[in-house]
Amino acid sequence: MRAFAELLTDGGERAATLDAVAARAGVSKGGLLYHFPSRDALVEGLTAHLRELTEADVAVMRAAPAGPVDHLLRTSTDTDGELEVVYLAVSRLAQGAYPRARAALDDAHDAWVEAVAEEVGDPTVARAVVLLSDGLYARTALGAGGPRVTDAELDELVALVRTLAAARRS
Repeated sequence: MRAFAELLTDGGERAATLDAVAARAGVSKGGLLYHFPSRDALVEGLTAHLRELTEADVAVMRAAPAGPVDHLLRTSTDTDGELEVVYLAVSRLAQGAYPRARAALDDAHDAWVEAVAEEVGDPTVARAVVLLSDGLYARTALGAGGPRVTDAELDELVALVRTLAAARRS
């Protein structure tokens, strides 16, 4: 899965041929086809992997000592973990003819919103937090030409979200 994901993120859908995936994974094409008999099977495997990674991430969010909001925002600047690479690869597939990829991305988004909503008590604030997380990731992943978001800035963002959530509850 990692080889397929890396090829998608590095070169796009056209670069992620079965031959290229086998070469990147260090296996024969026959070995790849034994596990994934078609490109569609690779797509299915990658979207299933995203669902598994999202489920694990949400469990960590819910168990995080500082809460889901803090965890989500602080991990939004991670760009090279398995979840991030797979999410980006599935995003590439969603731009093409793979509706199941779009569905997997939507399910991930919904799971994060639900976990955040449990903490903040407001679905609109929860959606805003997940969109803020997307922006933090994009800024970090694209480099945006500026300095990385600091821990102090993340502290301020978490505090702002908590203030907003409290204001919406009153």
